[in-house]
Amino acid sequence: MLTVISPAKKLDMSATDLAPTLPDFQEDANLLAKSASRLSAKKLGALMSISDSLAKLNYDRFKAFAPASTPDNSKPAALSFAGDTYTGLEAKTLDADEMAYAQDHLRILSGLYGLLKPRDAIQPYRLEMGSRLKTGRKNTLYDYWGDKIALKLNEDAEAQGTDTLVNCASQEYFGAVDLNALNLTVVTPTFLEDKPGGPKIVSFFAKQARGAMARFIVQNRITTADGLKDFDTGGYAYLPDQSTAQNPVFFRSEAALNAFREAS
Repeated sequence: MLTVISPAKKLDMSATDLAPTLPDFQEDANLLAKSASRLSAKKLGALMSISDSLAKLNYDRFKAFAPASTPDNSKPAALSFAGDTYTGLEAKTLDADEMAYAQDHLRILSGLYGLLKPRDAIQPYRLEMGSRLKTGRKNTLYDYWGDKIALKLNEDAEAQGTDTLVNCASQEYFGAVDLNALNLTVVTPTFLEDKPGGPKIVSFFAKQARGAMARFIVQNRITTADGLKDFDTGGYAYLPDQSTAQNPVFFRSEAALNAFREAS
């Protein structure tokens, strides 16, 4: 099966020895970066609803964006993103065989790069998929990517001999996958926390759990949706009564969360 996750706003561009690969949509990234580089810092800030300091940082990033990535200006994607999902993924601690498996079976959705393999070289950027960046006749990134991402996922899935896609991405990013063009069965896990008013999704924990699920799939070479039921990282447990084939539900009790925190 293939698994998709979201990127992260936070980046870690420190040096690594992991050899990079070339993104499939590098030319598209170059085009989008060029469009973004034409915007002022103020307009970039408004585009992404970010502070003046972050707007200036990303203005400088887009101005410096190079058509070709090098060891000096880029880093493998799975090691560059440093948000909550990547705390769960812990890509830095995957061994060589696990990283090789991830390269074939894990994909990162990206507003700028479209679809990334874990080792694909990225330059520092911030461009949320929901941004209304105009490029030619396209008014949003959803418009720009169209069915490209879905068709590439179909291609990658066929190469791996699978018809299943595990969606561990956010709604914002998975919305860029054209379901009408996608030929795969989508399985979307849900992660619930024990709360006074009843079980609920807590964004911070859900992001970490999505990354941990992606890691679980890679490390255990999970090939079927049924195999996801064994996921118990962080104290989660599968809830058969609330699950469906395409929406497995996992619950974590307060006691399990506390035990996980103490062990971490």
